[in-house]
Amino acid sequence: MPSRLVLGCGSVGRRLAVEGHPTHVVTTDEHRVETLRAEGVSATRGDPTDPDVLADIDVDPDTVVIGGDDPARNRVVARLAAERYPNAHLLAYAGHAPSDEDLSALKRVADSVVDPRESVRSFLMDRVGDEGLRSRRLKRVLRNVEPPLAVFAHDNPDPDAIASAVALRRLAERAGTPAEACYCGEISHQENRALVNLLDIDLTPLSGDPDLSRFGSVALVDHSQPGVNNQLPPNTEVDIVIDHHPPRAPVEARFVDLRSDVGATSTLLTDYLRRLGVDPSPALATALLFGIQVDTDDFVREVSTADFEAGAHLLEHADAAALERIESPSVSVETVEILARAIAERDVREGVLTTYVGTVGDRDALAQAADQLLAMEDVETTLVFGRTDETVYASARARGADLDLGEALREAFDQIGSAGGHADMAGAQIPVGALVEPGESLDDVLREVITDRFFETLGVGPDRAAAAVYEGDSYVGISEALRREAGDGT
Repeated sequence: MPSRLVLGCGSVGRRLAVEGHPTHVVTTDEHRVETLRAEGVSATRGDPTDPDVLADIDVDPDTVVIGGDDPARNRVVARLAAERYPNAHLLAYAGHAPSDEDLSALKRVADSVVDPRESVRSFLMDRVGDEGLRSRRLKRVLRNVEPPLAVFAHDNPDPDAIASAVALRRLAERAGTPAEACYCGEISHQENRALVNLLDIDLTPLSGDPDLSRFGSVALVDHSQPGVNNQLPPNTEVDIVIDHHPPRAPVEARFVDLRSDVGATSTLLTDYLRRLGVDPSPALATALLFGIQVDTDDFVREVSTADFEAGAHLLEHADAAALERIESPSVSVETVEILARAIAERDVREGVLTTYVGTVGDRDALAQAADQLLAMEDVETTLVFGRTDETVYASARARGADLDLGEALREAFDQIGSAGGHADMAGAQIPVGALVEPGESLDDVLREVITDRFFETLGVGPDRAAAAVYEGDSYVGISEALRREAGDGT
């Protein structure tokens, strides 16, 4: 049974008739009826201004579209349709060159009215306004960069970075420039693996210190500095940067789009696709939608109007069944074990929870544990950290607006590693060698130093006097701190 009834079939009605919804069209144009039927669209020749014609149509539509080009006829049809289908949503096209009286009459009976004058204004603003100019600049740069273009997601990419890299590759290819979506590190989180595998996303994995000789140009998405959260040499010349994180230093590139007022880089790429007239494939739309969902915590964290608009646009193209499977992947044994260790080893003081989980293989499990522990009673902030042989990885989460976690982690760890992120979601990477002196107990030192430095940065009182293991920014060593606490100068 058709869910949409189109009454009158001018230029707008014709387009709505073939958009994919089950549709029945009523129009006086016999040639159009034949054409629509040849395309598999149900159509009847009849005059929609005739009440008897509407009475004979055996359709119970969810939506009725007034799609003729004549404003005077559309007014009549709208009034009749409102009477005939009182439970349907009535969408009325005003027609060519409608008068103010035409628009007023339609607005009195229709649920929605499309004014062609407003549509033209929006069309022009999309192309000559600030956002339109930015889109055209990106298109021009994509056309002129030296091919092929390497689009780099950050190391160990998350869904937002993966989707953004694939979207920029699509825009580059549309502009005539061959491109590859690249990353270093691993895709280890089960949701990230499900995203790549279920959607058959083509990515180029590169090893540390990647060979860029076969690429003519470089783009960064979801991060902004070569050598920071990627394996690129710090002096790498970058052509394009698109990111939603606040930059830590000036960003230099031929094209730079840094907007921290949106919740995801996928939102920015979705806007470029829309403005440049590129319909995303189901796989790309699903990846972008999932990227926005993850970075905004299902549209509740640091979310903006632009994120909702991007989500609504992508929803029309996305594969809902694939998205559901990506959102509910199987959980690895290691993830469960790390969560168990995080709970068992937790240290909670004044609503701040820290926990050291020891050696980790799946670094994404730290973020999952930080999210899960934030749900514990009386916990407002979490820091979960673990190590490989050479690096300590930390993931932090917070709820409430009184703390900027990204700034807190930078203050605590930037001088001995790298850190940053959002107000309620951040991370850090610290070389083990910056924390541990030869002969000291590795795990004991890491647990004490990172925990106490984080608590000190947040102004949380210590539970023992030995928390101060730093003098200014100089490392003292946990064993030396313990001796000083005991008053033993030996």
